[in-house]
Amino acid sequence: MANLLTDSVPDADLIVAAETVAAGLDHLAGDLQALIARDECILLGVAMGGLYSLMQLAARLQGDFLLDYCHATRYDGATVGQELRWIQAPRSEFVERTVIVIDDILDEGITLEAIRKRCTELGAEQVYTAVLAIKDLPDATNRKLPDYSSGIHVPNLYVFGCGMDLHERWRHLDAIYALRDEVV
Repeated sequence: MANLLTDSVPDADLIVAAETVAAGLDHLAGDLQALIARDECILLGVAMGGLYSLMQLAARLQGDFLLDYCHATRYDGATVGQELRWIQAPRSEFVERTVIVIDDILDEGITLEAIRKRCTELGAEQVYTAVLAIKDLPDATNRKLPDYSSGIHVPNLYVFGCGMDLHERWRHLDAIYALRDEVV
C-alpha cells in the first residue's frame, strides 16, 4: 500500500507520532484550563501555523472564552525567517482580558515576543504564550521560552505537520515530520 506522505514528500521521517501530539495537547489544555476558569480569556491563534493548535485546544477546554487570530509572519512559505510582517492584527478588545497567544512552534521566539508586545500595547491585562512544540536549537540561551507548552521538543530540522508547513502544505497532518535532507 502506498504511503501518501512519503510518496509525495521525499525523505520525510516521522518524529512525533499522532498519539504523542494528542497527549501533548491534552497536557497543554490541562495547564491552560486554570486560566480559562479564572480569567476573562482570549485564545489568540497565530496564523497560519497556530490555528491547528488553537482549534485542537479549544475543543479540549471547558468554559467561556473568546477565539481570535492574528497573522504575523517571518516565513511567508519560505524555510528561513525574515523580517516580521503583520498581515492581520488581532480584532478583539483586549482591555482587562487575559490573552493566551497560541502558536505551532517556538523557534527563535521573535514572532511570539512581537505578538506578546502588541497584545500588551492593545491593553491586555495579562499575556501568556503557549506552543505545541519547542525546537531544540544549538544556541538558544537568549531565547525566551513560552509560558506554556505541550512538552514536545523537536530536533533542529525543518519540521512540518500539526500546523507547521512545508511550502504552505501539510499543516493538516496530525503528526510531526522532518525532512531528512534539509534542502527545501
